[in-house]
Amino acid sequence: MSELSASPTPSSPSPRASAKPARLVLRAAAAVVIAALGFCAYAAAFPADVPEKVGEVVENLTGANPHPVVLQRPAVAPLSAMAQLGKQLFFDPSLSASGKQSCASCHSPDHAYGPPNGLDVQKGGLAMTQQGYRPPPSLMYLYRQPNFSIGPDAGENDDAPTVAQQASASANVVKSQKTAGGPSTSVEMVPQGGLFWDGRADTLQQQAYGPLLNPVEMANTNIDTVAEKLKNAPYAKRFNELFGSRIFDDRKLAVSEAMFAISRYQVEDPSFHPYNSKYDRWLEGKAHLSQAELHGLRLFNDPDKANCAGCHLSKPGKDGLPPMFTDYQYEALGVPRNTKLAQNQDPKFFDMGVCGPFRADFKDQTQYCGMFLTPTLRNTTTRTVFFHNGIYHNLDDVMAFYNERNTDPGKFYPHGANGKIDKYNDIPAQFQKNVDITDAPFDRKFGDKPAMTASDIRDIEAFLKTLNDEPPASN
Repeated sequence: MSELSASPTPSSPSPRASAKPARLVLRAAAAVVIAALGFCAYAAAFPADVPEKVGEVVENLTGANPHPVVLQRPAVAPLSAMAQLGKQLFFDPSLSASGKQSCASCHSPDHAYGPPNGLDVQKGGLAMTQQGYRPPPSLMYLYRQPNFSIGPDAGENDDAPTVAQQASASANVVKSQKTAGGPSTSVEMVPQGGLFWDGRADTLQQQAYGPLLNPVEMANTNIDTVAEKLKNAPYAKRFNELFGSRIFDDRKLAVSEAMFAISRYQVEDPSFHPYNSKYDRWLEGKAHLSQAELHGLRLFNDPDKANCAGCHLSKPGKDGLPPMFTDYQYEALGVPRNTKLAQNQDPKFFDMGVCGPFRADFKDQTQYCGMFLTPTLRNTTTRTVFFHNGIYHNLDDVMAFYNERNTDPGKFYPHGANGKIDKYNDIPAQFQKNVDITDAPFDRKFGDKPAMTASDIRDIEAFLKTLNDEPPASN
């Protein structure tokens, strides 16, 4: 045997010994993966309990709300006797001169208590053939509408200025810019609150009176006529039980109590304020938004894009109440004139909102001419008629108007005899300075690139659909 062959050879590592560290590494890696998956699952299920940066990632990936809140909703209870009477009144067409129109005719429960069809304005009058003046707003959530005012609430101060005095004092105040998510001092000078498109009523009881004597709506000739109908109605006995056996001796009081009953129905019945939209559930961490809905929400709140939240506030208040998607203020948007309305056949007629023609107390406050109430956007995608004159019938047209009113006005306004675009043609020339040109997206100039793309608009509309309430069972 040679020396070489006699030398000892190094021993080969044992297969079992080399596999052991490898298995440990694999087990450690598996444990890390399982822990990571577990953390991801936990983060997806409870995004509020993880670091904010992680919560943002979860929101981006799953549409979950990483900052859920507890919303305060009205208590649900059986309707009072007063509200039950109000419900009967709300659905009674015999209270109209035609015998065919009730409150529910224009404020349909199946259409978020708004108009039941796509007519520019609803028809009424003695023969149900006359056009109304404006499209009916939704009656939902009106129990939270503040009274009409100018500037901040002065409370119970005996020396508080009247609304007219406040308006005069703010006549030369420059309107501040409304920015989504940012502070605004516009509350110091613009009208706010009230019911109807021009805020001329402060309470639901006052609002209920409006259609009764309107010649193009329920068309009753006077209050006595309405009282007589109440006296002969099947529910007249309820009036005696609730208000006394001599209630119909005072006809104005009888009608007043009837309108109060209708207002109680609107306040007590949860179908008027269910707060059960997908967005409400998302705020509470109980629903996820799709990628389109989430992107739409961000555009809605983006002060440089849609800037919708500048007027349609999207965050819950400090009191925990769900957001109402309105600041309750008034804006002059300059929507095109609706030539299909009978009243607009008169070229000298202009619906000026706050300063007339249906309220006279602000006719001299010309800084408000052309201003109309900013409505809530809750359930807005259930509507088929938009703006105070019913000019548009789908959200695509509404969004196009917001997006391109100033950048391409020829899409929306006619050309005058001189060949120029007749911009803001539903407002007299001397009041067109009231039109909002400072808040995005209205701050763009002719020929500028619009604030939103077609894809952006689709996503905003997807988000707006999350504001629709699920139809609750009426109480």
